[in-house]
Amino acid sequence: MDNIDSAAPEFIALASRTASARRTQSLAPTCRGLNYWAIDKSLQSLLPLYMDQPLLAHLVPHLNELGELAGNRLHDLSATCERHPPVLHMRDAYGRDEEWVEYHPAYREMEQIAFGRFGLHAMGHCGGVLDWPATLPPIAKYVFHYLFAQAEFGLLCPVNLTDSSSELVRRFGTPELKARYLSLMQSQDLSRLHRCAQFMTEKAGGSDVGAGDLAATREGKMWRLWGEKWFCSNVDAELAVLLARPEGACTGSRGLGLFLMPKRLADGSRNAYRIVRLKDKLGSRTMASGEIVFEGAYAWHLGTLDQGLKQMLVMVNSSRVSHLARAAGMMRRCLNEAMQASCYRNAFGRAVAKHPLMRRQLLKLMVPTEQAVSALLHAATAPEEVLRLITPVAKYRACRDNVSVATGAMEARGGNGYIEDWPNARLVRDAHLGLLWEGTSNINALDAVQRAVGRARAHLALREDLAQRLADAHGLPDQFLARLDGAITSACRFAEEVASHPANERFCRIAAGKLYHAATASLLAAEGFRLAAAGGDARRLLLARFVLEHRLQPADTSTLKALRWEEEAIDLLLADAPVKREPAAALLTA
Repeated sequence: MDNIDSAAPEFIALASRTASARRTQSLAPTCRGLNYWAIDKSLQSLLPLYMDQPLLAHLVPHLNELGELAGNRLHDLSATCERHPPVLHMRDAYGRDEEWVEYHPAYREMEQIAFGRFGLHAMGHCGGVLDWPATLPPIAKYVFHYLFAQAEFGLLCPVNLTDSSSELVRRFGTPELKARYLSLMQSQDLSRLHRCAQFMTEKAGGSDVGAGDLAATREGKMWRLWGEKWFCSNVDAELAVLLARPEGACTGSRGLGLFLMPKRLADGSRNAYRIVRLKDKLGSRTMASGEIVFEGAYAWHLGTLDQGLKQMLVMVNSSRVSHLARAAGMMRRCLNEAMQASCYRNAFGRAVAKHPLMRRQLLKLMVPTEQAVSALLHAATAPEEVLRLITPVAKYRACRDNVSVATGAMEARGGNGYIEDWPNARLVRDAHLGLLWEGTSNINALDAVQRAVGRARAHLALREDLAQRLADAHGLPDQFLARLDGAITSACRFAEEVASHPANERFCRIAAGKLYHAATASLLAAEGFRLAAAGGDARRLLLARFVLEHRLQPADTSTLKALRWEEEAIDLLLADAPVKREPAAALLTA
């Protein structure tokens, strides 16, 4: 008894340490601390198919640096900003209406990474960014957005607005305006940088931009603005591009003009508009969105006075691809979080990821994630006539998929995923904003089917593009090629039929979804073939079949035999080892 008593304190301490270790080990880690570029084998394998080798070799160290930042410093800065959102101060100490937005220092450091270090807003406009002598192609910009979005979503809005607005000034601004502002809008020096906003939404019209009634009256070479804008992202930017109705203009969208408004006038005084409040948003909390009242604010007119909306739409494709990049990046983060949660947590005696039902659920997150990556790289390199259709189609579908993938990743972590200490709740909140920016799901589906298909006949260019990619995949089984070709033909025919009559509008979302799934299935197959032919990973061939089976048509569940191929395919896709070409090809028609 004496020996037991004397050993009790040491035994209790050991038991306590053991219990504490077990409690800690039972909680799966997050992706914090990982290099998001280094762990993204899909992106690494795909970029050589879409990007010139010299450029890729130059960018890889920068992508690796951003991947490391995204999983570490940028991750932590973003989390800090989420806890300390922007604050609007209505007056200065002397009672003057000099309202200003206070940001946490962590936000300013994130700006330094995005605008300063990587020049995400400038790389598509001027040489020298990331030490590349020429202007970087769109694919480079979107890949950096894709990685950045995995850590921080909100700041990419000001980045994209500054990027696209400088292009509007370049295209439609007078020589005087270009000389005054372009170098400031494209600067990587934050002490000189003029960030930009785009104020479009009014109470009277959200998606119906033509219903806007912000008034513009001429005063010499400039115009003065009167009225309100209801949803203004990056609300305190140094410049803003907006639509307003000039005095005497007609109603509707044809009566709108495009204007550039500075925050401060040439003498340094504040322009005549007020930020009346910041929006208390569901997501994207790190970035300030607000409401503005214009009290005769001075602005310059851009381009042709009655072509404002048409000129503004010049940048819609690039902005929608930016949203596709963000959705693809966020889905990758969500999939990685789900893999962390299920691989490093045990339940009922084995890792959660070893349970068959969870493995199937992980595939339901993987398939749309990989579809989005293929759609992004395709859109970033597609010719204009293909881009006209693939952009609204991909923006519509990928942003919707982002919501379900974020929700699925939260479920994979269980109850902790619902708690703000963990990343999943924020990922779910931020995912929903992609459904609203640059057009809701309905607006993008209508644009894709009624205009891109019905008017521009862009589905013919898309079909030809996909057919050529599949024609180059000589080693694919004929039966599987026939299924892919049939899917493309069926999707194009259905979209054409829906576009043929206004009464068919209610089917536009179905038609847009079919186009997206047929296109991404074909892209996945073509990519998988090229990678496999070069001795690489053939997993994208299997993903192509999953798209055909589960996203284009209901799975045949009348007999389990019809689903047997999935079990082997899931094992291959969730394994760390590359998938060989032969077993992948065999499963395409099993």
